[in-house]
Amino acid sequence: MPSDAARDPPLLTPDWAAPPGVGAAMSTRSGGVSSGPYRSANLGTAVGDDPAAVAENRRRFAVAIGARPVWLQQVHGAQVLRVGAADADAPPLPADAAWTDEPGVACTVQVADCLPVLLAAPGARAVAAAHAGWRGLAGGVVEAALAALCGAAGCAPGEIAAWLGPCIGPRRFEVGADVLEAFGVAPGGEDGSAFRPCPAPGGDTRWLADLPRLARERLARAGVRLVAGGHWCTVEDAQRFYSYRRDRVTGRQAAAVWIRG
Repeated sequence: MPSDAARDPPLLTPDWAAPPGVGAAMSTRSGGVSSGPYRSANLGTAVGDDPAAVAENRRRFAVAIGARPVWLQQVHGAQVLRVGAADADAPPLPADAAWTDEPGVACTVQVADCLPVLLAAPGARAVAAAHAGWRGLAGGVVEAALAALCGAAGCAPGEIAAWLGPCIGPRRFEVGADVLEAFGVAPGGEDGSAFRPCPAPGGDTRWLADLPRLARERLARAGVRLVAGGHWCTVEDAQRFYSYRRDRVTGRQAAAVWIRG
């Protein structure tokens, strides 16, 4: 089981196969200064929260992880950026994944139901983070981040360690046929897949999707064997996590991975 089973800690610490020299963490909604629907550690700047509160929450997050987060302008795509120390103070660029080989620089993604995926190369030579909602996951953002990381570190996918963070869980992620089609699954052919039929008003057919399982399947096809995490549901744990599907007006938590200086 994950090592974050203590009572609602401010940070989740991944229990995964990352090599020594790699740091990783994910925020919860605890330990910040935001109020109202953003209570308390909202890290999102584009959700309607007080900018001063978000700035303080981000400062606390950086102190807690002991690294400089690089924030992205996430667009649910598959673009991957190389980031470095200079990017920590620059306006965020549109991308949904980042990698770095610079110590002390944290590749960081924001989520509130989408799946954060952290990746680490052997020898702590490079790390990467991907924001994987269903659109980005179907569009190949995890594979793109993996390819960039392997290229930078000169390693094979089988040497990469991966961690799947909290996201909307398989009991809560109701989707339509468009999502099945995006993953190449024909409606009606979901037996044994990550999609289970569920009742819907008006007789329409809907499905419950297992986002962590979809990510695991794609990582496995790409050759990644060391995959941990994927046990938390953001919708079902309102005390610990923000959830857009549950609340609509809400904050964002963040997952980060870095090379220790």
